[in-house]
Amino acid sequence: MKMVYADSEGRVYDHPTLQALGRTAGQVTALDAQEWIALPEGATLVGLPGSRALGEDPRSGAVKALTEGSQAVGALLPQGFTRLYLPAFFKPDTQAPYPLFGYTAVGYHQGQFYVAAHRTDEPAPWDPLQYDGEETAMRVRDMLAAHPDNRLYAHLQTCALTYECVTSRNTFHGRLEGALPASSTCNAGCVGCISEQDEASGFPSPQTRMQIRPTVQEMSEVMIEHLRRAGPDAIISFGQGCEGEPATRGAEIAQAIVRTREQVQTGYININTNAGLTKQIERIVDAGLNLMRVSTISALDDHYNAYYKPRGYTLDHVERATAYASEHGVIVSLNYLVFPGVTDQEHELTAMAAFIRRTGVKLVQVRNLNIDPDYYLARIPAVTHEPLGMLDWLRELQLRCPETRIGSYTHTPEWFQTASVLV
Repeated sequence: MKMVYADSEGRVYDHPTLQALGRTAGQVTALDAQEWIALPEGATLVGLPGSRALGEDPRSGAVKALTEGSQAVGALLPQGFTRLYLPAFFKPDTQAPYPLFGYTAVGYHQGQFYVAAHRTDEPAPWDPLQYDGEETAMRVRDMLAAHPDNRLYAHLQTCALTYECVTSRNTFHGRLEGALPASSTCNAGCVGCISEQDEASGFPSPQTRMQIRPTVQEMSEVMIEHLRRAGPDAIISFGQGCEGEPATRGAEIAQAIVRTREQVQTGYININTNAGLTKQIERIVDAGLNLMRVSTISALDDHYNAYYKPRGYTLDHVERATAYASEHGVIVSLNYLVFPGVTDQEHELTAMAAFIRRTGVKLVQVRNLNIDPDYYLARIPAVTHEPLGMLDWLRELQLRCPETRIGSYTHTPEWFQTASVLV
């Protein structure tokens, strides 16, 4: 597998002699053949400015850095693919942090690009190319005309047309999982938050945090519209990338659920949450929640706290809320932010597997952590254990939690009966 690099103008090359490497946490390593797959449709190659690409000399086995100006290349994977290795690169401390993307190792072999990844779910439902921009704009205009006083639709038009968010586009097209942001505030200060960053972080948020507080009427109107139009497999989801923590508005969400279910009984109501507000989650569950996705990065306090910076809650609160939802019939998933060399340490795996078994989690949605690798590693507990490797970690997690499925996004209950195991 040939090493891939880019020049200062962004032109991409394969190196004539050096072999491609990957990086796991801070360690550079060669990859096994099974850890490479052909570049998936929808993936994007990006340069890492200011970096120096690293490759392996096949004769000596030595790791070599290209000259300054020959930057590393990473791939941004589409939904449904889990990153196994980071790009192999070095960058000076003076380089500004990279934007919030999930950079993946890239190689080149016999006329084709490859990436260090594994398919963990079906990518088609979240392919952004499924939607035509002009048709979406028409759908947005029609929805705004039908609901001129609903500020949620006005907010979501930016998500659909500017950010090209698939979930918000689903809301306007009336299919699959639709977006229902509810809160402008949050009880966490996540290092990699995509909608709110302070200036000290060194990188901008890729999205703008919503500024409105939707009313119960506005929320229930969006819920009813989507669940009726999208059919029996419809999902409407609180907790989107453009908002804070939805459970900060637990009372209003519970009211909106009750009002919605008075008019439509089909489809599924989901919340994407950090589950730190235990009492609010209990209120939402009792109102008739169907699905819940709990965001986490670790089941170890020191790692979790370093990333999420929770305000007024602990992992114990998260566990109690998660268990309560499972015990009351909600299908609970983890939105598990994973990072090669960190997630796949034995002590991380042991703690997370135990958390899953204790709380009755039915699905682990493996999600690539979008962040500058060096920025992240400098802010979490030091990596002191040898990693298992992400592919072996996926397989071992499934072995330790045989009643739990592994995927990449939220599914309806029917999926659990028919979907094939991909790990």
